[in-house]
Amino acid sequence: MTSPVLQSLEILDNRTRPPPRRGRRLRYAWETLSDDQLLSLRFCDLRLRIAGTELERAIERLYAELATRGIRFRPHCWLSQEWFSPDGVPGIAVPFYLAHPRLVRIERRLMREVEGGNRNWLMRILRHEAGHAIDTAYRVRRRRGWREVFGPASLPYPDTYRPRPGSRRFVQHLGAWYAQAHPTEDFAETFAVWLKPKSAWRREYQGWPAYAKLEYIDELAAEIGEDKPLIVDRTRIEDIAEESATLRQHYERKLARYRIPRRSGADELLLKVFTAVPRRRTAPRAASVLRELRNPLRHQIVRSGAFSEYLVHQVTRLMIDRCEALDLYVRGPRRELKAHLKWVIARLAESYEERQLPRVAL
Repeated sequence: MTSPVLQSLEILDNRTRPPPRRGRRLRYAWETLSDDQLLSLRFCDLRLRIAGTELERAIERLYAELATRGIRFRPHCWLSQEWFSPDGVPGIAVPFYLAHPRLVRIERRLMREVEGGNRNWLMRILRHEAGHAIDTAYRVRRRRGWREVFGPASLPYPDTYRPRPGSRRFVQHLGAWYAQAHPTEDFAETFAVWLKPKSAWRREYQGWPAYAKLEYIDELAAEIGEDKPLIVDRTRIEDIAEESATLRQHYERKLARYRIPRRSGADELLLKVFTAVPRRRTAPRAASVLRELRNPLRHQIVRSGAFSEYLVHQVTRLMIDRCEALDLYVRGPRRELKAHLKWVIARLAESYEERQLPRVAL
């Protein structure tokens, strides 16, 4: 019997090859392979490079942002299977798929989204990981002031955390209130908000306890900006150039990890709007419709002034995730669907401002 994970991989067309783009010179020989053949390649056989890609230009933008803020340090970057900045190495591992559009398409088709798949998202993550790299390069977590502001970095890193959406002790940057996961993530998220060009953090976070954290980053950057880093290790941890696993093995593991079912308080509300048993085969999938409508819905709700854009964005992402997990479909005509979805988003946003969310896996 075929496993659910392998069935997911079979959504890729094993028989066809991507049509060659007229006038574009192939950079790699594997670009002409079918998806099935490509998934059978080892990472080291891809021979991927950052140089000459959109990813390289994003990294150069990051370096320019650091220079504008008076920070001389430049974290080195390399391609790995996931995003991370290793303990003890002041650098940034970037997912391999961001080095080529073909790999981005496979990531999107298998995982339903591409982490860092657009310019804004990519820069947000790079700024976050740069915060980790600077923490390592200058050993800032060892400072008394750092511990007083963010807490002890020695706290065990959790497998899960429970966000408090209403808390103002943390900045809101990456998804799922990530700054609340651990003191080191709090520092990296705060650094990312501070680093963003033309950041309005003084206005947006005025009156929040998180404001003191941003002020600490501002003072810290002025202090270490022109200093040489204490740690200059240029090691590349889990570099895909040395990885013998195949892309198929990578996605089998990744799909298995992300298909762990998670209970959510959104389920009951979603089942009032969608159904798990569609009356007709042509009924649209709920997650697809939500993706189509999420931007206009978010803009309408944010314009009302009832909820922050960050909160509405997180709620709609959770709704899409739950619609995927429950395999929901649109129930009846779409005439009134938008109004119903605005009601669900508002109910969930109101609820989540007042209480903790379900635990989030790291």
